[in-house]
Amino acid sequence: VQLVESGGGLVQAGGSLRLSCDASGFTFDGYDIGWSRQAPGKEREGVYIISGRAGSTVYADSVKGRFTISKDNAKNMLYLQMTSLQPEDAATYYCAADLAAWGPIRITAVTVYYYWGQGTQVTVSS
Repeated sequence: VQLVESGGGLVQAGGSLRLSCDASGFTFDGYDIGWSRQAPGKEREGVYIISGRAGSTVYADSVKGRFTISKDNAKNMLYLQMTSLQPEDAATYYCAADLAAWGPIRITAVTVYYYWGQGTQVTVSS
């Protein structure tokens, strides 16, 4: 299993970025997959998850209305569209996946998923 993130960079506050995660070695069916982030000196934070069973999504309150997760099953790609970026969104963003959970998913779950990418850096200037 390999997860490779891309799309990070430097953006001004209020700007947008789209992160991509290229997944290989498995298919999305039966896996929960999502994004977490970690800023220097802070704990890893769950950002967005898409369920492998129901296709439902879970997100952090801090990104509500600004970020959107999507996936392309045919391409095995996961995306995170980020708009209205703020300095507090600056972090290394990680794509992660694990076997699909039964029942409700908590956003914190993505911070302990089994499979991880190497991360992509997002910097937001004020």
